[in-house]
Amino acid sequence: MIDLRSDTVTKPTAAMRQAMAEAEVGDDVYGEDPTVNRLEARAAEIAGKEAALFVPTGTMGNTIAVKLHTSHGQEVIADARAHLLDYELAMTAWFAGCLVRPVQTPDGILSWVAIEPYVRALAAHYAPTGLIEIENTHNMAGGTVYPLATIREIADGAHERGIPVHMDGARVFNAAAALGVSVREIAAPVDTVTFCLSKALGAPVGSMLAGPADSIARGRLYRKRLGGGMRQAGVLAAAGLVALDQTPRRLPEDHANARYLAEGLARIPGIQIDPAAVATNIVVFDVGATGVTGAEISARLMAQGVRINAINPRKMRAVTHYDVSREECGEALEILGKVLAR
Repeated sequence: MIDLRSDTVTKPTAAMRQAMAEAEVGDDVYGEDPTVNRLEARAAEIAGKEAALFVPTGTMGNTIAVKLHTSHGQEVIADARAHLLDYELAMTAWFAGCLVRPVQTPDGILSWVAIEPYVRALAAHYAPTGLIEIENTHNMAGGTVYPLATIREIADGAHERGIPVHMDGARVFNAAAALGVSVREIAAPVDTVTFCLSKALGAPVGSMLAGPADSIARGRLYRKRLGGGMRQAGVLAAAGLVALDQTPRRLPEDHANARYLAEGLARIPGIQIDPAAVATNIVVFDVGATGVTGAEISARLMAQGVRINAINPRKMRAVTHYDVSREECGEALEILGKVLAR
């Protein structure tokens, strides 16, 4: 199978497997797992924050971050296609007791000009704004990247109002590779940031939440409440350490393969995509003019050994990663062209 459904399907590398087998472990709920402790220290250093917390999933990381920053009955401003809103089982409401206030954008990139009209203080009819959340890179917008100046502008405007900012940086290492800057520089203006070890970085499990030390200490308790208190988790943290050390330098190759895919897709009749808009490793393309739904195309591709998911009847998403080569991207394009030519 040529699996382009997501970068979550990556398999751990030989170096990760070796590190897992040799990991020194302890009970992490007691704070005694030395490998987890090293991972959390390293993640905090990379993000430029005081402390970090190892969590099983990015959804848990975002859920904890929202809870840390807000009180029940507040609003969280986010892009209208944010992962926080669409793909996290309404945890903002269920766990934090907050409503997401969606803001429409053409490319998933919020600005302070777009956000400011939705910022509210407590009043007779209004819930106050408790948090602003930005997603970098933006998944459903096609891996778009926040300019550094835009992040600073949002953070400055929010902080002037006393509002914290959380970055869902599930693929922030892709953003760093695209911009040619460090993750620390990207995350510097925001209060907290999450990033996934198990997406483009290729570790088998886990995400990180980084921020102020006192917030992360409280977050550790929320992690326990959510069932995320792991025991000898060093076997997982060991793979995360390898991912942080070895994988980021390979991400530009994934980005080049995504652009190659986009250029090939643009040549297939009925498919609409602007290759110049592909900034990282996510390729979202429109199949509406083919006369075939995304789900049907996905099924046809599956039968031919290619996995690409439909987002809705008109759109599909392909994600490149280190387990799919340039040659396999080319093969996937050839197969897609054939199944649409039937």
